[in-house]
Amino acid sequence: MNRIVLGAIIALALAGLGAFWWQGRAQIERGAPPPVPAEPVVAEPEVPASDPGDMVGPAPPQASELTKEQRRFFRYDRNRDWRITRTEMLSSRTDAFRKLDVDGNNLLDFEEWAVATVTKFEGADADSDNQLTPGEFATTAPKPRRKTRCAC
Repeated sequence: MNRIVLGAIIALALAGLGAFWWQGRAQIERGAPPPVPAEPVVAEPEVPASDPGDMVGPAPPQASELTKEQRRFFRYDRNRDWRITRTEMLSSRTDAFRKLDVDGNNLLDFEEWAVATVTKFEGADADSDNQLTPGEFATTAPKPRRKTRCAC
């Protein structure tokens, strides 16, 4: 019973404190300066007519035609410095994993892939400077596939 009475007294005290706090906030807001009036809206000038007359704009940029070998080279040369570093060559060879399974277990270890790629890179790097020039890179081109004729 004492807990109920004590709880009621505390609730009334909190309600009274809340009422005084609320009134204090109202008095502060009454004493606040009035809001600043909004500036009048200025009408925007009219948009001029879109007739360009005899003006000519800049020509659109021209795309240079790359040879098939240049496009293949730039797939590997990520920073476009006309050199393929060993890192660039190794990072773009992920599609070749399936072809490089040496032990035939349908799982390609990183070592299997790295050995084959490094061997191919070192074979193409004629001057052994760990970079491929466009001429050196051309030696890594895949052999063209022969089309077989249907013997139907």
